[in-house]
Amino acid sequence: MKVKATFVKDGDWWVAWTDDVPGAMTQGKTIEEARENLIDAIAEMQKTVDLTALPKREIILEEIEV
Repeated sequence: MKVKATFVKDGDWWVAWTDDVPGAMTQGKTIEEARENLIDAIAEMQKTVDLTALPKREIILEEIEV
């Protein structure tokens, strides 16, 4: 999967995000670290959530409009 990433220097940090995966945003001390962190963030966001692995509590799933 290829995405267009944006990197912005903010003080001592590089901030990274992609509009191709909404919500994927991170930072790093170097642009290389920010790039790797963004790759990791996207990979984590694409994992499915295993609800059976959660502690046995009441779980409510519903569709909401925003």
